Amino acid sequence: MMKPTKRPRARELGLPFPGNPGPNNAITDVPGVTVGFTTLTDPANNIRTGVTAIIPRGGQTEPKPVWAGQYALNGNGEMTGTHWINDAGYFVGPICITNTHSVGMVHHGATRWMIDTYSDYFDNEHAWAMPVVAETYDGVLNDINGQHVTAEHAISALNSATNGPVIEGSIGGGNGMICYEFKSGTGTSSRQVKLGDETYTVGAIVQANHGIRPWFNILGKPVGQIMTEGRLTEQETGSIIVILGTDAPLSGLSLRQTAKRAAIGVGRGGSPGGNNSGDIFLAFSTANESAMPQQESAIIQRSELNAEVLDDFYLAAVEAVEEAVVNAIVAGEDAPTFKPKGLTCKAIDTQALSDLFAE
Repeated sequence: MMKPTKRPRARELGLPFPGNPGPNNAITDVPGVTVGFTTLTDPANNIRTGVTAIIPRGGQTEPKPVWAGQYALNGNGEMTGTHWINDAGYFVGPICITNTHSVGMVHHGATRWMIDTYSDYFDNEHAWAMPVVAETYDGVLNDINGQHVTAEHAISALNSATNGPVIEGSIGGGNGMICYEFKSGTGTSSRQVKLGDETYTVGAIVQANHGIRPWFNILGKPVGQIMTEGRLTEQETGSIIVILGTDAPLSGLSLRQTAKRAAIGVGRGGSPGGNNSGDIFLAFSTANESAMPQQESAIIQRSELNAEVLDDFYLAAVEAVEEAVVNAIVAGEDAPTFKPKGLTCKAIDTQALSDLFAE
């Protein structure tokens, strides 16, 4: 396994993103959320892929619902478990992101991890596991048909999940990803939202694999029309997965509305949500922690923010997604292509990018 070299994040390059990020400017600023990775890189065998794991309630040994809402801007992709999320307004367990041909193995591993982690519950109840597993296509840089990701890789990513700073770029499921024809991968960001005496956090993590160069904008600057070298394709063929987390008490409906705003954050970078792109988003809240519904009484009481005060949360989601995508791109490193062979997917020139915003 190889980890990417630490490169400056977007704000460190002087890009003036708006909003007030949390201490790590990452989804792990949401209390309790942990992130882990398994990264598979073997250039000799054309392997550049992996698994990213997000655990909304990290470190717990008892399964508890996580309130959620899901939205697909364009459904050319996969995110498992969404039928139940749309019906019930919650899910239980982890979220994993990998490549298109590894969803089954990662789902198998995440299910095993849930059975082992919540063993008392699974041993004593008629329990079922339905982890969320999403994907984007990495076949340009990775031998995706070789199906190199295993269930054990998913378990390893989940077991490695921690809070604190999050590695970005060619890490985990983002290892083989391309965004606006620059080497990209995993990116994250967060925003703090003050409401009365309370301060809440909205965090985003993305697996960015979408867009073509001419579309690319950062904070209104036509970066893709200025940095034109090293193009790989004339038509978009990629996707983006966005996971939004918050500690604010939002209902399933409000979380679906929050997930929709990820589309605006992606669109700020220039993407129209192309026909071949799977643009699939999930928002969850760790508030209102409770036992499994079948263990609850007949009357369930939860707190919930009034939808009339959610505009600042929607803006926070848009800003966090916008910045997370750019963080994924500026963390990229040059990588050789697998199909077609002989090309190089170039990392963005971070010095040139910084200079654009210094003018």
